[in-house]
Amino acid sequence: QVQLVESGGGLVQAGGSLRLSCAVSGRTFTRYTMAWFRQAPGKDREFVAHSSRGGTRTFYGNSVKGRFTISRDNATNTVYLQMNSMKPEDTAVYYCAADPSGGYSVDPNSRYIYWGQGTQVTVSA
Repeated sequence: QVQLVESGGGLVQAGGSLRLSCAVSGRTFTRYTMAWFRQAPGKDREFVAHSSRGGTRTFYGNSVKGRFTISRDNATNTVYLQMNSMKPEDTAVYYCAADPSGGYSVDPNSRYIYWGQGTQVTVSA
């Protein structure tokens, strides 16, 4: 059973930074495309970023491009989301997800079959 455990959420002021981590159990981490999604109250789950299996290819949602950076450490089975220049509209529960097919979807309802429990990020004005 694959488990994803996020950490690093919290409260930050606008303009500040946070770094989220997602630890993934199992031996097949390098086969997964890893992604971050977020969901604000009353809104649909939104794509934030994803990283290819080797970490060389990344892609970002328009709302976070230039401010957030996804990275992964295949030696420790961990994916990160560095969030800079944060805005109140970044407030949401952040989830990491794994796609074992190695695809590049931005749709949370497509190939992402493993999900973490989420971590709350709150940005105050």
